Amino acid sequence: MTALAEEILNSFDKLPTSEKLEVGREILRRLVHFDMTALTDEDLVLNAEEIFLALDRLEIGDRVSP
Repeated sequence: MTALAEEILNSFDKLPTSEKLEVGREILRRLVHFDMTALTDEDLVLNAEEIFLALDRLEIGDRVSP
């Protein structure tokens, strides 16, 4: 990711929630017109793995908390 993209994301993180939603909707609206390639099976597996690992961490945290 370029420095400019990182700067945009850092600026986005500083926005109030209402503005984040507005900016997010506008970005999604613009992305609809992009010709993106489909995710590969490997991409899907890696993303699923990250999600399941995050859920496992949350579950473990719930068991540890009183």
